[in-house]
Amino acid sequence: MFVRTKLRLAVAFGLIATLGSTSLAAPPWASLIPFRKVEADVNKTYELTEANGPWMIMASSFNGPGAANDAKNLVIELRKDFGMEAFVFEQKYDFSDSVVGKGYDRYGDPKKMRYMNDASFVSYAVMVGNYDSVDASGVESTLNKIKTAHPKVFQTGYSVKSDAIKTMREKIKDAINTEEKKEKGPMGNAFVTRNPLLPEEFFRPQGPDQLVIGMNKDTPYNLLNCPGKYTVRVATFRGAVELDQNKIKEIEAKNIVGGSRLAVAAAKAEKLAAALRKQGVEAYTFHDRSESIVTVGSFESVGTPRRDGKIEINPQVKRIMDGYKGSASSQPSATGLPTFEPKILAGITFDVQPVPVQVPRVSVAADYARRTTR
Repeated sequence: MFVRTKLRLAVAFGLIATLGSTSLAAPPWASLIPFRKVEADVNKTYELTEANGPWMIMASSFNGPGAANDAKNLVIELRKDFGMEAFVFEQKYDFSDSVVGKGYDRYGDPKKMRYMNDASFVSYAVMVGNYDSVDASGVESTLNKIKTAHPKVFQTGYSVKSDAIKTMREKIKDAINTEEKKEKGPMGNAFVTRNPLLPEEFFRPQGPDQLVIGMNKDTPYNLLNCPGKYTVRVATFRGAVELDQNKIKEIEAKNIVGGSRLAVAAAKAEKLAAALRKQGVEAYTFHDRSESIVTVGSFESVGTPRRDGKIEINPQVKRIMDGYKGSASSQPSATGLPTFEPKILAGITFDVQPVPVQVPRVSVAADYARRTTR
């Protein structure tokens, strides 16, 4: 009875921690612990790290004289007085260098442009929260608290008054006439965002599932280890293709693959990749539930857009495509259309027309979600 009464009181005064505000650095059960105290040590800086997030709330930012101190003070105040896990993210901006703009100059080279404001500065952002998803429980309520809060760091007498970003925000706020907007505090423009220190792969919603990852794990030329964003598919080997929707559902439910034909396809892919590697070619293999492929090369882009709207293909990509595509046959088909003879290596045929493909990436976020829901 005494425990039940205490629990009611805790709920009544909002002392139970929000279950969705979990940290990647913490174990999966950390969110179940109530009364979690947020540390607020004035001797610590609480800098943002990759272990925080991955989803957070951008509360405010500071630049100019005293910006670092103001950001630290806001973090301590949010932690101490509001019970929020807040962190400082330092970001350097350099607008003094020229950049490649759209279009071309009279010599056909890409235009080089400069920023209107030639300056360099450091900005300090205050980030709040450790949320495992953008719609996690607690995100909306915390965001609303931040938007309506009036921390002391924004009051007169603090160096934050020199912050150019804050001045701009105040002007925007003064121009808004609705009562709802007027109720907002100095952090009224706060918004949910990603942890900027985490790689793009973390936030990719799609990616190979665990079975496919396992199929490729011990292969010597695993495409998942390719460093580039793109590669060129030069050979495709298909296993058994299932068209019956009920059988497809059964295969997906049981996490099984297509049997002996798929194994033969995988063996061919590995043999061809090994032969290419022996020639000094950067070859990769990738196996999934229905086929195996061999790719060549690693590239950051397939090409660049031209003035006519078409793509100027990357010369290295084009060289690989031309090098492995089939050659025209002297014997036309029965329909009179030209036919092509595929190239062969180690007794295995290449695709007639190689094509650029995107390198598959493992979704770190999806993998984390799978681990924490087991």
